[in-house]
Amino acid sequence: MIVVKPHPVDLAFPAESLVEAVQQTTVGAQIAGRVLEVGADAGQVVRKGDVLMRIDAREAADAARAAEAVYANARVSYERTRSLVAQKFMSAAALDKARAELDTAAANRSAAGAAQSHATIVSPINGIVARRLTEMGDMATPGKPLFTIYQPGSLRVTASIPQYRLKEIRTVTKASIEFPELGKWVEAVRVQLLPTADAATHVSLIRVTLPEVPEATPGMFARVHFVTGQAEKLTVPATAILRRGEVAAVYVQAADNRLSLRQLRLGDAIGQGEIEVLAGLSAGDRVIADPVRAAIEQRESLSTAQQDKK
Repeated sequence: MIVVKPHPVDLAFPAESLVEAVQQTTVGAQIAGRVLEVGADAGQVVRKGDVLMRIDAREAADAARAAEAVYANARVSYERTRSLVAQKFMSAAALDKARAELDTAAANRSAAGAAQSHATIVSPINGIVARRLTEMGDMATPGKPLFTIYQPGSLRVTASIPQYRLKEIRTVTKASIEFPELGKWVEAVRVQLLPTADAATHVSLIRVTLPEVPEATPGMFARVHFVTGQAEKLTVPATAILRRGEVAAVYVQAADNRLSLRQLRLGDAIGQGEIEVLAGLSAGDRVIADPVRAAIEQRESLSTAQQDKK
């Protein structure tokens, strides 16, 4: 049983948002080739350096061997030119040209070797694989995304706020985040109003840093309640309310312990599981917290009373 009375409650402005990762990276292919091996899947925890995928590197290996051959030929040509220049058979300009060709061949050899090493895709961070975008046997091309990885310990939500609400939102430092799908509420670590506005929709973005929420994942829906002040309101728990279509009511216990079902006019949801009562209750009324059990007890009481009359 709950004795209702006016009490200070937070006035909040709700805004819908999506969970996003603060630290997230997209791993892409840097060489062309067919995917030969897949070492990770969505939802898997990976460590920095773990092998995520292997790509067929035969073309890269052929390019590396060709670059090595060009480099060897350029080096021989440079040594020969240097010897001839020393004997005055060739000019210094020829030596400069041979040195430039050797440097170019060396750079190409280094780039080809690096491209060959890119056939093994490794995780750049510790985190969780959010998405795997390529299947085994697919053709990987330079720039094609392969994996999206995020760090689960650093999440935030970004909410869009109409510009006419910015005056009251600018000073907000406290917010609660509701996860309807999880049935969970958490308090914001930080509230940050971004110094930008969308010219088309006339909204501004607010980033809200989350504490660690193991069940939350990027892309999940969340509702942010920005606390803009306080006021005295009469509230009842949402679980104490019986709803029949558009009608809302609670069981109230009188001084003689009799129960009566009283219809209410409700306002907005307040905080975690509380709803404002606009009419139907007065301070000091005793509300039954479990309406289902109260209905059963009332029915049994009426049945017993009818049997006694008989």
